[in-house]
Amino acid sequence: MRVDGFVIDIVRDDLLIEVQTRGFSSMKRKVTTLLELGHRVRIVHPIPIDRWIIKVDDDGTILGRRRSPKHGIPTDVFAELVSFPELLADSKLEIEVILTKEEEYRRHTPGRSWRRNGWTIEERRLIEAMDSVKINDSAGLAALLPLGLPKPFITADLAKRLGRPLRAAQQMTYCLRIAEVISAVGKRGNAVEYNLI
Repeated sequence: MRVDGFVIDIVRDDLLIEVQTRGFSSMKRKVTTLLELGHRVRIVHPIPIDRWIIKVDDDGTILGRRRSPKHGIPTDVFAELVSFPELLADSKLEIEVILTKEEEYRRHTPGRSWRRNGWTIEERRLIEAMDSVKINDSAGLAALLPLGLPKPFITADLAKRLGRPLRAAQQMTYCLRIAEVISAVGKRGNAVEYNLI
């Protein structure tokens, strides 16, 4: 359905719902414009907590199936939200993270996907939706900070508590700072210290 010149995945009364698995940067203009025009927008973002990788041949015959060692958590959404952190403070925007189990089908295509030795992702299939986390205000954003963080904290503290690389913690603190959920309060060596506002 089209609303103000944009194709919308789902329109539910006055709520516009966009399902986005990745690449939030591609929807920045759309979301920004719709919010400026006064629309309520919900971005639904699935994150697999469990993924099974299935390799198939050209005929679709399954060559192997294994469980990925990577397990998603709700804060992984910040890797996408860095595309427009300034919009997180808009009360008309809601983010819904759906925690899922999925299958990922891969086919060998020589010369492509060198990181996966030529195995390209052909299709993802939802097995089950396990839970959801809604973020629609600063309290919802603050609730994503893990328990046990020191006060104040640095990004290394956050990365350790999340069990994620430093880059993921940096993306999260960047978004929370721009959304005015946390603020810089000092330094610990060369690292900036943050506290909830």
